[in-house]
Amino acid sequence: MSVVSVNKRARFDYEILETYEAGIELKGFEVKAVKTGHINLAGAYVIIRTNQAWLINADIPPYQPKNTPPDYDSKQSRRLLLHSSEIKRLVGRTQEKGLTLVPLEVYIKNRRIKLKVGLAKSRKEFDKRELIKKREFERETNLGM
Repeated sequence: MSVVSVNKRARFDYEILETYEAGIELKGFEVKAVKTGHINLAGAYVIIRTNQAWLINADIPPYQPKNTPPDYDSKQSRRLLLHSSEIKRLVGRTQEKGLTLVPLEVYIKNRRIKLKVGLAKSRKEFDKRELIKKREFERETNLGM
């Protein structure tokens, strides 16, 4: 399993409660771009519409710009492939107050492109400051040893 892209901001802004593995429905030239590492998850999120999960605002620039269709939008919505039971569970969980779905990382597993989706709760500002202090303390203690 090789990680292609990681959404570092999601782990900082959100507390991840559960994770799910989803496939992504891509076109052929998008697959080549993702396998070479050309995907950006910053600012992306996942929504559920009509019993389907969608990845919104993820940027996949073209692999070869001259060979892509002229009407290609790199930030178009892409369908996620999840089991219907997982989607039903996620619909119920996201209706709870403060829970949202965020993409965490894209990786290749058995020659297939997978997306790790996290059910997350937003962190407050003081929680973020506390997290930064904790990381700095651990970094200092590790360097001192």
